[in-house]
Amino acid sequence: MNQVDEAIARYHKLLETEQFRDLAWVEQLHQAMKAKHLDLSGKPVSAFLRPHFLTRRQYDALQKGGEGLWTAIDRLRTMVLADPALLNRLDLLPGERMLAEMNPGYKHFAVTSLLDSHINNGAMRFSHFSAETPVGVLYQDMLSDLFYDTAPVKEFRKRHKLSKIPSVKYLQSALLKAFRDFGGRKTAQIGILEFKQPFETIESREHQLLAEYLTAHGNPAEVVSPEQLEYKNGVLRKGEFAIDVVYRRIRTQEFLVKYDLTVHPLVRAYREGAVCLVNSFRSDIAQRKAMLDLLTDETVIGKFPLAERKAIRALVPITRVMSERKVQWGSETVDLLDFVLRNREKLVLRPNSESAEMSEFIGASMDDVQWDRACKRAIRERYVVQEVVPPVTAKFPISVYGMLEMKDMRVDVHPHVCIGKVHSCSSWLTPATSGFSTAVGVTPTYILEGK
Repeated sequence: MNQVDEAIARYHKLLETEQFRDLAWVEQLHQAMKAKHLDLSGKPVSAFLRPHFLTRRQYDALQKGGEGLWTAIDRLRTMVLADPALLNRLDLLPGERMLAEMNPGYKHFAVTSLLDSHINNGAMRFSHFSAETPVGVLYQDMLSDLFYDTAPVKEFRKRHKLSKIPSVKYLQSALLKAFRDFGGRKTAQIGILEFKQPFETIESREHQLLAEYLTAHGNPAEVVSPEQLEYKNGVLRKGEFAIDVVYRRIRTQEFLVKYDLTVHPLVRAYREGAVCLVNSFRSDIAQRKAMLDLLTDETVIGKFPLAERKAIRALVPITRVMSERKVQWGSETVDLLDFVLRNREKLVLRPNSESAEMSEFIGASMDDVQWDRACKRAIRERYVVQEVVPPVTAKFPISVYGMLEMKDMRVDVHPHVCIGKVHSCSSWLTPATSGFSTAVGVTPTYILEGK
């Protein structure tokens, strides 16, 4: 039994003792969440009663791997912007391409970003890079503080040393660094840009809490929506609130569908260098799954430093844009469509761009006829095919109608990258089996130090 499994077994055994079988401590935890506004419609934002543990070695590897991959993607992004042929392979919309060509006023392609990682004992793979910060940065900090002082965690800490992984202070520092590089010389007022929600979501609640945090720590901030913005006399505003930095929490494609690029206040202010946009529209280059096609293509990265190429091979699953062509897959040259059809159980089809309307197709969960149909759709609708990264699952306790139940959950660890440095991470849990479940969300992550 490894260090993490041993720790989990002990934590679960503690919950079975007489001291904690009475779930009064759970009610106290949920009341503490409510007092910190960590609830939605009266329910806590986290349903889970155990933190996620990483060893110091795992966290160090997460930092090293994440930072190395970010450096490689930044190098590739520079190549893509300078080479129309590479840019064409990403399949950007005309509006996205136009926005990508605008200079954001600072050099960083992504001020804040995340990686979707799968950590299984000593193995680690990154399956997705996203030039945005995930839900969970502020929740990681707030839930870590609350869980740390719950009765079971206090008892657990008598034998196991836990270290918190602070997140939000690094996000604020990254925003201010980008603003200074942009030319800002005063206290930045920050607009957190999201679409106006018809009802509150876990994302919108965190954005409001983040605005309160930034304001309390010296940077006045408000949550704003695109229709609330106006640009006049060189200043972007929401009513009387002048905005120096826009922290963008909406995707460019969604923005393009709703607004005219030639007249929208945000685009005008951005084009004229009147506002610092984080992340810039240029960062969307890295959002495309086809970026991983380029990153795992030796003909593209052949001149990258050897250490970076080795890291890419070890950490990133082979990814190819779906089409009827010959490609390099590992050490082989294969007919891509034929290869994909023959290796269904090892592959997954994912849309090139993030879209709620486009599903992903996992070969192992389909039969040959369904997979054949999915492959034909993938060619028509611009998908990528990727090596499957086996999901990491673990049991987590939750409270159901006053009873403690163990649920099998899939664990995705999201390293938070701020200007190329991994300073923290959060853990997102989803049910390991299909079917409706309200047990979805973030749980705090701690580093489990050596004994």
